[in-house]
Amino acid sequence: MVEKITKNDFETKIKTSEKTVLIDFYAEWCGPCKMVAPIVHEIAEENPDILVVKVDVDDQTPLAIEFGVQSIPTLVVMKNGTISNKAIGYRSKEQILELIK
Repeated sequence: MVEKITKNDFETKIKTSEKTVLIDFYAEWCGPCKMVAPIVHEIAEENPDILVVKVDVDDQTPLAIEFGVQSIPTLVVMKNGTISNKAIGYRSKEQILELIK
């Protein structure tokens, strides 16, 4: 399951997660974001050991700014509360899984 998060959820759900976290920064109007969305959902379903969340940059601008998001989609991988990898733009499933490793 992919959960939408807010700035308020960030501290409790992401920073303290013991799982690897994949954050998909997106916007409803973004074409490449719509192409990445089904891949992100598939990864979430197939990998219960990974916490997969989405952040709508239009609704959660402060969180997007905090992560330095300037283009979307931006995928951020966090391990133990810190960023371990980041990718901007469309990525294939294989490329996203490689980011997570």
